[in-house]
Amino acid sequence: MNIDTSAIVTATEANQNFSKVSKMAEKKGHVVVFKNNRPKLFVIDLDTEPQIEMTEDEKINFVAARILREHKAAFEELAK
Repeated sequence: MNIDTSAIVTATEANQNFSKVSKMAEKKGHVVVFKNNRPKLFVIDLDTEPQIEMTEDEKINFVAARILREHKAAFEELAK
């Protein structure tokens, strides 16, 4: 696999500013996270990159699970 040098971030940068990494992945399709000067992680935009093909139902389930996880407290409060 060829790595686009403009789509590389360090693990420290990814840890401190993940919103930047996610925006880069949306713009470029993917981002490679380097740790100790070696590729460690591959962040992809599931909507545009063919590396992981998902059906529309799988995408919905993936996003729904993320929303539920991120807003669990609010959903628990609403369920009362």
